[in-house]
Amino acid sequence: MLPYNELEDLLNNKFEQFNEVGFIKDDPISIPRSFKKKEDIEISGFFASILAWGQRKTIINKCHALFELMDNSPFDFIMNHEEHDLKRFETFKHRTFNSTDTLYFIEAIKVLYTQHGGLQGAFSKGLTSTDKNVKNAIRNFQKTFFSLEDYPQRIQKHVSSPLSNSACKRINMYLRWMVRKDEKGVDFGLWDTIHTSQLVCPCDVHVERVAKKLGLATIPKVNWKMAEEITDNLKQFDPEDPVKYDFALFGLGIEKYFDIGYNG
Repeated sequence: MLPYNELEDLLNNKFEQFNEVGFIKDDPISIPRSFKKKEDIEISGFFASILAWGQRKTIINKCHALFELMDNSPFDFIMNHEEHDLKRFETFKHRTFNSTDTLYFIEAIKVLYTQHGGLQGAFSKGLTSTDKNVKNAIRNFQKTFFSLEDYPQRIQKHVSSPLSNSACKRINMYLRWMVRKDEKGVDFGLWDTIHTSQLVCPCDVHVERVAKKLGLATIPKVNWKMAEEITDNLKQFDPEDPVKYDFALFGLGIEKYFDIGYNG
């Protein structure tokens, strides 16, 4: 494990290196970045985060295909579509996310915007200013999202919850996109009802591997407790915005830093 000062320097340097607009092109965040309207950004970002598993190029292509089916106006389509418009989604599929899932998401998102203050409201209603992190926000969101009558049980696997000790990687990534904001212009910072200090680090395979190498994670298996542990340790370096170091951990993994650099 690196000494504290060296670790702090490494994290800050890699954060600066990867938190820049060149990062956007090959990342799923490029999907919401192609929209201007707040609701379109929220909705496209939500779909992009949920579909974010597999090769990034495939994820991005599938998202573009999905929003073409929504006439590249996801908010307007979801709020104003006719029943016959939904037939165009019959063949849409990305890995295990299929047309049944897509149709439920469309209906559930419409309900969020008509009854719960949108995606932001559904997350924020479950959070208080004294909450350590977004655990309760995610739990409330999942409960609200699956409140439609007779929803297909298979869909629950696409929106995870800390209740099952899931790391909730994709939801935490989405919340980072919506909440964080800085002058670099990668994350959006559209939501001010969740504080950056309450965000939890998204744990993908790169983050998990690098966090263990750096001594930021000791829990053997990726789960909610590991995500909290990594985040709490990152607060040593920035208590107000610990999840900014997601860029650093992800970047160190992508460039295989530990295969060619520090091996201590």
